[in-house]
Amino acid sequence: MTCPLLRSRVRSIDASTAAGREHPLEPTRAQVRTAVTVPLRFADGYATTARVMTFTGLADGREHLAIGLGDWEGALERSASGGPAPLVRPHSECLTGDVLGSERCDCGPQLREAVERIAEAGGILLYLRQEGRGIGLYAKLDAYALQDTGLDTYEANVALGRGEDERDYEPAAQMLHAVGAGRIRLLSNNPDKAAQLELLGIDVEERVPTGVHLAESNARYLLTKVEHTDHTLALPGVA
Repeated sequence: MTCPLLRSRVRSIDASTAAGREHPLEPTRAQVRTAVTVPLRFADGYATTARVMTFTGLADGREHLAIGLGDWEGALERSASGGPAPLVRPHSECLTGDVLGSERCDCGPQLREAVERIAEAGGILLYLRQEGRGIGLYAKLDAYALQDTGLDTYEANVALGRGEDERDYEPAAQMLHAVGAGRIRLLSNNPDKAAQLELLGIDVEERVPTGVHLAESNARYLLTKVEHTDHTLALPGVA
């Protein structure tokens, strides 16, 4: 399987090569610019407190966030001393799923799950401004219209003249390096996230799958992710 573009660095790279590369790429350095405490409360009543960090020097100039949850600072200290790596999820922004509760994807439930699991373990949620796998909100909605004619989620992006997945995780790696999270346990079903982060100098010690958030409206979407890009989702009836 070929990874999506690391557009600022390379054009095409095999995931197995990326994960085992002896000399990872070195992303430019970013720095924390502000850190503020934000109490969180979800619609189901779950509440926790987050430390939300903004950055200067991110490669794509977008306003990505690192959100420290639970005993995240302690988790970083323990990791630096050779203890367990902190739990980290890079979560791509999804206005329709995260905010509006759309069931065409599983993004909203994954975000809710990730906040609680990371708060319990101590770690960081990266909120990445990469709507629609990097093509933007309007283009994602255009892709939805094409999906309604029979195309799958990847075919629709290509039909719009875009890549199947245009996300570049260099800013994610920059933020992790900036807060001292060079070793992580990655909360993700997506093997490309692990491959790109490894290529960018992040030691992904373990891939931790999320739960399965299956609904009638997203069944084909989830199945396509499993079959087309090897997402680790234990869907009913799929070996």
